[in-house]
Amino acid sequence: MAKKGNRVQVILECTEQREAGVAGMSRYITTKNKKNTTARLERKKYNPFMKKVTLHREIK
Repeated sequence: MAKKGNRVQVILECTEQREAGVAGMSRYITTKNKKNTTARLERKKYNPFMKKVTLHREIK
């Protein structure tokens, strides 16, 4: 039987690409512990559409 815990899957979406209006959308899927990390995640990840590292924030 699978373990039930506090880890949930979250989607990170590029913020700079949305503001710039560039076609496509850079998204990453990761997990976080919702008990220890209640705030939304922010990570710098590579955006292949803009060809640079940009800030990605957790979306609902």
